[in-house]
Amino acid sequence: MSLSRLLVTVLNRLQPSAETVMLISAIAVGVISGTGVTLFRKLILIAQEIYWHSLAVVLSTQWHWAIMFIPMLGALVVSLVRFRLDQVEAKSVGKGQIVRDIGQLPYSQAPLKTVAAALSLGSGASLGPEGPSVELGSSIGSILGQMLQFSSERIRLLIGAGGAAGLAAGFNAPIAGVFFALEVLLRDSYRTNKSSPNSDVSVVVIASVISALVSQISLGERPAFSLPVYEVRSYWELPIYLGLGVLASVVALMFTSAIKQAKKFFAGEWAIAPFMQKLSMPVKLLIGGLCVGIIALTFPEAIGIGYETVESILQDTPFTIPLLGILLVIKLLLTAISSASGFVGGIFAPSIFLGAVLGSLYGQAIASLLPASIPIAASPAYALVGMAAVLAGTVRAPLTSVLLLFEMTRDYRIVLPLMAAVGLCAWVLDQLDTSKTDRMIMQWSNLPADIEVLEKIKIAEVMTLNPASVKYSMPLLQAAQFITSGYHHSALVFDDVNHLQGILTTQDLKRVLSAPTSDNTFEEMTVQNICTAEVLCTFADESLAEALKRMATRDLRQMPVVDRNQPKRVIGMVDRLAITTAYNTALTKRAIAARITATKPSQNISNNATIATNALNIVNTSTNANAINGNNRHNNEHRHEETAGNNSSSNNGNDNGNDKSLDQDNSLANALHTPPNHNLQRELDPHSSETISS
Repeated sequence: MSLSRLLVTVLNRLQPSAETVMLISAIAVGVISGTGVTLFRKLILIAQEIYWHSLAVVLSTQWHWAIMFIPMLGALVVSLVRFRLDQVEAKSVGKGQIVRDIGQLPYSQAPLKTVAAALSLGSGASLGPEGPSVELGSSIGSILGQMLQFSSERIRLLIGAGGAAGLAAGFNAPIAGVFFALEVLLRDSYRTNKSSPNSDVSVVVIASVISALVSQISLGERPAFSLPVYEVRSYWELPIYLGLGVLASVVALMFTSAIKQAKKFFAGEWAIAPFMQKLSMPVKLLIGGLCVGIIALTFPEAIGIGYETVESILQDTPFTIPLLGILLVIKLLLTAISSASGFVGGIFAPSIFLGAVLGSLYGQAIASLLPASIPIAASPAYALVGMAAVLAGTVRAPLTSVLLLFEMTRDYRIVLPLMAAVGLCAWVLDQLDTSKTDRMIMQWSNLPADIEVLEKIKIAEVMTLNPASVKYSMPLLQAAQFITSGYHHSALVFDDVNHLQGILTTQDLKRVLSAPTSDNTFEEMTVQNICTAEVLCTFADESLAEALKRMATRDLRQMPVVDRNQPKRVIGMVDRLAITTAYNTALTKRAIAARITATKPSQNISNNATIATNALNIVNTSTNANAINGNNRHNNEHRHEETAGNNSSSNNGNDNGNDKSLDQDNSLANALHTPPNHNLQRELDPHSSETISS
C-alpha cells in the first residue's frame, strides 16, 4: 500500500473535520519546509566551501587568474542536474496550461531544482536562495495535498502556505512570509474565495510560524543582517526618501528589463546573435560561468548571493560613490546573465543587493550636496530603505517588502520612510507597466495570464443568440417581473423597430426600489426612464480578448453583439461564462493535440497532424453542439421556467459557473494524466522557460 493510500485510508476511518485536517497539514508543511530550507542552506555552504576554499586555494597557488574557471566548473556540474531536470519538464510540454489552476506541482522537480540552485549559488552565480526556498516550500505543500487527495482549492492553499514557510525560513521573517503568500502566491484565489478567508489565513500563518521556528532551532535566531540603530534625524528627510523611491523604480525597471533581454539573447532572438539558438544548454551555462569568473577577478563583491557586501554597506564600511555605481551596473548585468544562461536561483537577493548599493550611493550623494547644517541620516539608513524599495519594485510585493525590512530591523522608526519610498516606487512602476492591462483583465476574469489563447477565438463562435429583451415603452413593473421570473441579470432594451436603445439590469431596479419615493413612482415609470442608454457593444468578428478588455474596463458581466454595418441591430450576447468556457476548451484542445502527437513518436509528422486534426474536429463538433443546445435553451427560456433558471446562471451566477467549468476541465486533465504546472514557477524561478521577471 502506497503512503498516499495509507494516509487517505486513515483519514477516511478517523473522519476528522476539514479544519483539523488543514491544521495538521499546515504544521506538516511548516516542519518539512523549515527542514528543507535548512538543508538547502547547508548544501549551499558545502558547495561554497568546495568551490571557493578547497578548489580556489589549489588554483590560486599556481595562477591567481585561474579562479575564473571555478564558476565554469560549477556550470558544468549544474548542467548535469539541469539535463535531468529538463527531461522531467519536457514531459509537460503542451499540457501545463490546462492544469495550471489545479495547483499540482511535480514530485521530482523540487529536489532537482533545489540541488541545481545550491550548486549554482555555491559556484558564484549572481542569484539568490529565497526564490528556490519559496518554490521548495510550495512543492512540499503541493506534494502533501496530492498525497492526501485534496481538492484543487486546498492544494493551492497548501502551496501558498509552503511558499510562506519557505520565505519565513529563509529570512527568519514569518510575518513577511504570510503577507508574501497572500500578496503574491494566493493573490487571486484569496480574493475570490469568500467562504473561509480566515481559515485560509490561519493555515498560512501556522505554516510560516512553524517553519521559522524550525529554522531558528537549526540556524539560530540571528536576523538576516546585523543592522545599525536607525534614527530619523529630521522629518524634512521624507521628501528625500521619496526621491529614493523614484530612483528605485528606475533601477527595478532596468533590472527586470535586463533579465528579459538577456533571456532573449541566450534564446537567439537578438538579430545580432541568432547563433545562440543553436548552442546547447551546457555551452550557454559555460558562457554564463565565464562572465561570472571574469567579474570574480575584478569585482568579487558582485558575485554570488552578495549578502556579505550588503552587510558591509549596512555597517557603514567605506564605499566610494564611483565604486558603488560600478557595483550597481555590474550586479544588474551579471544577475541577468546568470539567470538567462541557465543557472538556477531567485531574484530576491540580487534585488536587496541593488537596493542597498543604490541607497548608499544616494545617501552619500545627498550628504555631499546638502550643507552640513542640515541633519540627515547616515548612508546605511538610505541603503536600508533602498533595499525595500527595489525589492518591492522587482517582485511587485510592496507590503511584503515593508514588513520584511521591519522584521529585519525590529525598529518601528524605519516604517515611515520605508512606506513612503516603497509606495512611490510601486506607484511609478504601475504607471509604467505596459502589461498591467492584460494582468488586470486576467485577475478580473479569474483566468491565468494567457490572453493570447482568447485572441484566436472569435465572438461569433461563442455568442448566445436571442438574449432576453424588453421594449423601451414597457411599464417598469412588468419588465421587473419578467427579469425576476426568468432569473435574468439584465435585459436588452429595444424600440418598436427592434433597434437597441439600452440595457436594463437588476442594479437599475434596485436603485429605483431603494429611492424614498419608489412606492409611488415605480408603477408609473417605463423602462426607458431608468435603463442605461449608453451600451458598450462588440462585434461578431472581434476576438474574445478584445471583448474581455472592453468588459474589464467597465466591470461588465456581458455585452451585446451588434452588426458592424448596423450598430443598432443586435445579433447575440457574450458573457463572462462563455469566455471562460471557450478559454478552457481551447486549452483542452491544445492538450489533446499534444498528447496524441507525443504518444505516437514512431509515426511521421503528417500522420500525427492528421490524427491531431481529427481529434480537434471532434472537440469542435462537440463544442458547436453544446453552443447550439445553449442557444436552444435561450430560445425556449420564456416557455420553461427551469430553462430560464439555467440561463440565469449564465448571466447571474458567474462565479459558480466558472468554478464548475474549471472543475470539469480539471477532471479532464486528470483523466489525461496531464503533468501539472503552476504560476509560482514563473514568479520565482528565473531559469524556467516561463519565467517573468517580476
